[in-house]
Amino acid sequence: MEFSRRETIALGLGAVALTILPLRANATVDDLIADFTGGADMADGGVTLTAPEIAENGNTVPIGVDAPGAAAVMLIASGNPTPSVATFNFGPLAGAQSASTRIRLAGTQDVLAIARMADGSFKRASSTVKVTIGGCGG
Repeated sequence: MEFSRRETIALGLGAVALTILPLRANATVDDLIADFTGGADMADGGVTLTAPEIAENGNTVPIGVDAPGAAAVMLIASGNPTPSVATFNFGPLAGAQSASTRIRLAGTQDVLAIARMADGSFKRASSTVKVTIGGCGG
């Protein structure tokens, strides 16, 4: 089998790209939590996660989080193909450390909110959302 000069260069660049780029396409929930917390322990409580018990449609599920004293809050949907949903950062002049959004859920699953508090500690809350139809997975 013979390769042209152009094909050889393309194969070489592809090999270089594979060695340089990280191969971590989909991070697991545990990896996301470890990256956000640095492996620190999390306490339950101190974070209020508002999510419906039953979502009529998984394409648009309203989620709210309130974490007084938080510097950042990360939302994770554990059953989605890409579990990382959003990270909200709060500056020192933020009037309140709360946020709300609508997310897409692939099916019935747990939604996690992990807050990095201003003192460096971490707190968490979780809620199970039952999706009846739709969703990003089918």
